[in-house]
Amino acid sequence: MELVDMLDRAAETLKEARSVLFITGAGMSADSGLPTYRGTGGLYQDRTTDAGVPVEVALSGGMFQRNPAVTWSVLLELANAARGKRPHRGHEILAAFENDPVYGFDRIWILTQNVDGFHQRAGSRQVIDIHGDLSQLQCARECGWEEHVTDYHHIDPDRLPPRCPVCNSPIRPNVVLFGELLPEAKLRRLQTELRAGFDLVVSIGTTSVFPYIAQPMIINARLGKPTLEINPDFTEVSSIADLRLPLGAARALVELERRLA
Repeated sequence: MELVDMLDRAAETLKEARSVLFITGAGMSADSGLPTYRGTGGLYQDRTTDAGVPVEVALSGGMFQRNPAVTWSVLLELANAARGKRPHRGHEILAAFENDPVYGFDRIWILTQNVDGFHQRAGSRQVIDIHGDLSQLQCARECGWEEHVTDYHHIDPDRLPPRCPVCNSPIRPNVVLFGELLPEAKLRRLQTELRAGFDLVVSIGTTSVFPYIAQPMIINARLGKPTLEINPDFTEVSSIADLRLPLGAARALVELERRLA
């Protein structure tokens, strides 16, 4: 099938849906200039940190407990990559689908693995940021101190980890590190929305290696409901997607929105 025909089909499927879950991964933010993780050229691909450990080990809860400076060195790398970046047109389109009645959707939710907060900045409100948000800092010892920041320019890379101004314990962003449990409240919200069901599930820019990210696509596929994947690479859910658009997130969403307008 030609790409134009695939886009037309995908747009028709989107038009017929009243409730849609969009699942987004690092590929969604790649069009804003942020690095991907596991995809082609991703941050985690065959890479070790300056400390001589793989990135995923450096970004683990265990490493933060043992040596938070190692974890913070990678967190600063992620934050610096995001500095000055902003949501792209694709983020804005998803927000418009939720907020503008002209599109005719009754219920739009976003399940994102991204920790950049771009969906919220673009105007989306019904967002389950399952891995947290880098802009929310808090005391690792839970003394109660927390702060919202726009970037990490105030953190000295030569004096890691940064310390809590109240109790002098290390601080950390409110994100889920590897090996840590997902937030129960966000998992409950996800399960509540999945029980309500979605006419369409759209996976955008994620390899879907985590079961809770693949689960909504699998549920819709088992129920015979439509599934759409937007990703230039093949992923864990490619084989069950009814439609695949081998495109980047921004281009695909712009093309779909143009067909809906």
